[in-house]
Amino acid sequence: MEKGTLSGVKLIVSGVVGSITSWLGSLAYPVYVLVFLNVTDYITGIVAAKYRGQKRSSQVGLRGIAKKVCMLLLIFLGWVVDWLLAYAAGTIGLAYQSKFVVAAVVAVWLICNELISILENIGDIGVSLPPVLTRMVRWIKCESETPGQCPGAADDAPQTEAAPPQEVRAEQKEAGEESRQSDEKGGRT
Repeated sequence: MEKGTLSGVKLIVSGVVGSITSWLGSLAYPVYVLVFLNVTDYITGIVAAKYRGQKRSSQVGLRGIAKKVCMLLLIFLGWVVDWLLAYAAGTIGLAYQSKFVVAAVVAVWLICNELISILENIGDIGVSLPPVLTRMVRWIKCESETPGQCPGAADDAPQTEAAPPQEVRAEQKEAGEESRQSDEKGGRT
């Protein structure tokens, strides 16, 4: 490839990436991370299929690519919801400053799912995962399927509660005494 042609390609790629980044704003980084993880998951999935005893086929590969494209469509749908929220808020006179709230949440959720899939693929290949990652993956996966019903990372942490500041404790004590006095006057015990 000639030096001029390579410079032209660099110019086009940087122009496209710059335009996308400018248009997406704060959503660009999660989208770029998701695309990188999509490619990584696809590659590790192909490699792990051999270790799982699965056949690699073009039909399975095309289905995987379609799933990755649909992930980007989900982010787009999140952006549509964001646009609708901003439009509705503007219609009733509210200021809606956030441009990509729902889309960013969708992107982060998809990133977490891709991380889980990549770690599972790596484990299936035979690479031992650090125990902290294994616990986190199990907890994230469980939380995504049955929120609030999962033992996990939070269970490993010591269960200590910080004492409230002195002023807060004094206010709580006064409020408790007032409530008790009110209950005694009302005939409640």
